[in-house]
Amino acid sequence: MATRRLIAGLAISLALAGPLKAEPPTTVIIGTPPQPGWSLLSTQQKIILAPLVGDWDQMENIRRKKWLGIAERFPKMTPEEQARVQERMREWAALTPAQRAKVRDSYKEFNQLDADKKLAVKKKWEAYSSLSEEEKVRARQPKAPPTEAAAATISNPNSASTVTTTATASSPPSNETAKP
Repeated sequence: MATRRLIAGLAISLALAGPLKAEPPTTVIIGTPPQPGWSLLSTQQKIILAPLVGDWDQMENIRRKKWLGIAERFPKMTPEEQARVQERMREWAALTPAQRAKVRDSYKEFNQLDADKKLAVKKKWEAYSSLSEEEKVRARQPKAPPTEAAAATISNPNSASTVTTTATASSPPSNETAKP
């Protein structure tokens, strides 16, 4: 009897003491410390980050930190890399917030792909990049919707009745009735 009380008391003590020693959850988000406003940037940072001047003071701290990291690496880049970074900054600054969100989502999706799919996407991008401007414009045009017959065939390609239906759908109506 005394043993049961001892075990019960010990169990209650452990249950109550457990949360006191618990580790914080691993999903705790550590915030990015405040980053400097535009007026507090060095002259060199302002020159490098000039395309972002209009957005800088409204930017989230984590985004400012990312751009400051790029500005820090910028002097070590080749002139070609510097030109590319500046051009990308100008393109980024020209995007609307909705477009930026879409780009971020696409980037996240790309990073979640397995290696084979990433390679396939990169190959498609290289093929697209090698196109002339005229070909790129054509490639960006939405594809024409499939015809009624093609759509029916696509929806059920193994159905003989679909093929028959699609063949008669485009022909003028007949007075004859179909025999089974």
